[in-house]
Amino acid sequence: MAELSGTDQVVVVGAGLAGAQCASGLRRGGWRGRIVLVGEEPHAPYDRPPLSKEVLLGKADATTLDIDYPHLGIELLTGRRATGLTPGVLHTDGGDLPYGALVIATGAAPRVLPGAERAHLLHTLDDALALRALLRPGLRLVLVGAGWIGAEVATAARAAGCEVTVVEAGPAPVPGALPAGIGRAMAAWYAEAGVELRCGAAVAAVEPGAVLLADGSRLPADEVVVGIGARPATDWLAGSGIELDAAGAVLVDERLRTNLPGVHAAGDCASYPSARTGARLTVQHWDHALQSGEAAAAAVLGADVPYDPVPYFWSEQFGRTVQYAGRHREGDELLGRGSPQDASWAVLWLRDGVLRALLTVDRPRDLTQGRRLIERGAVLDRALAADPAVPLKSAVAG
Repeated sequence: MAELSGTDQVVVVGAGLAGAQCASGLRRGGWRGRIVLVGEEPHAPYDRPPLSKEVLLGKADATTLDIDYPHLGIELLTGRRATGLTPGVLHTDGGDLPYGALVIATGAAPRVLPGAERAHLLHTLDDALALRALLRPGLRLVLVGAGWIGAEVATAARAAGCEVTVVEAGPAPVPGALPAGIGRAMAAWYAEAGVELRCGAAVAAVEPGAVLLADGSRLPADEVVVGIGARPATDWLAGSGIELDAAGAVLVDERLRTNLPGVHAAGDCASYPSARTGARLTVQHWDHALQSGEAAAAAVLGADVPYDPVPYFWSEQFGRTVQYAGRHREGDELLGRGSPQDASWAVLWLRDGVLRALLTVDRPRDLTQGRRLIERGAVLDRALAADPAVPLKSAVAG
C-alpha cells in the first residue's frame, strides 16, 4: 500500500467515468481509508457516449454507472466545483477537503464559438435531454463541426425528422483526426442520410434564426449545436504548481503521477508519455477514461506498472459502426483493406511494416484482431493485409 502523508483520505476530483472507476478501484484494491469523490454536476457519475446516441434517440433517459457508493464506503459529493489546489488541500466552492492522495479527473470542457450564446453544446446529460426535447420534424438544425459528435447528433436529428445542415471549417469530416481522403469517403454518408454537408465553411457568428458564415452567406437555423472539440478542464489549477502542457492537460509520468507529491491524474485531462507511440498522448475517449481511472487507483495503492494501452475509440453514425485503435502519425504508410464503396472496409497505418493503427467500418473482427496486433508490434504482409477476405491475424509476416 502507498504511504499517505497527513491523512489517510484519498480525494478524487471529477466524477466522470475516470473518477468513478478510480474511486471504486481504490476500494476494490484494498484501500481501507476514507475515499471522497467530488463532482461538479448534480448527478451521480454516468456514461457520456450514450448521450449522443441512446439519449438523443429517446432510447434512454439516464446512463448512470452501476456503482454502489454507500456499499463501497465512498463518499460522493455532487454539485461541488473544484476552485483550487494547495499541497494537501483541495479547495471547492463547498469547502476545503484535505487529502493524503489526490487524483485529478476533471475531464474536458467543450470548446465554444466566441459570441455563440444562442448555440447548444452536447457534453452533459442535461445538455442531451434539453436538445432531445427540441428535435422535431421540420426543425432546421445547423451543426457546427463534422467530427464524431457532429455526425452522431446529425444521425439522431435526422431520425427525429429534422432538416440538418453540418458546417465544417476543414476540407472533410473529422479533420485533424483522419486524413482528408478518408474523411471525404465518410462525406458520402451525410448525403445518403439527407444531411447537407458544407466543408471549408468557417462560422463567423450565430445570429437569431441563422448562422453567418465567413463568406457572408447565412444558413437558416431554428437551433444550432456546436461540436468543435474539447479542451482539458484544468483552469481551476491555475497557481497550484501542477505542470500543464500548452493545451492545458496535466502532465503525468508513466505511472500517472504529476509533479506534486501524492497527486495523480487520469482521464481526458491527463497527458501521459506513451512508449508505444513515442509521444505524449491526451486521449479524450471512453476506453482511456475507464483504463486510466483503474490505473490511477492502482498507482495510488503502490503499483509500479507503466500506463500505455492501445488507444481505442468507436462511433455510431448513419447506421455504421466506426472503430479506431492505435495512433497513426504523418508519414505512416496507408493501406486500404477493401473500398469505402463496400458495405464494410478498413484502413491500416503501417510504420516499417509494423501495424500502428487501424480504422474499421462495420468490421469488428478486424478491429479486435488489429488491436492485438498493435499491442504485439506485429509486422504485416502487405498483400495479405490488403485483402479483406484474409483474417487480419493471418496477415502477419512469416
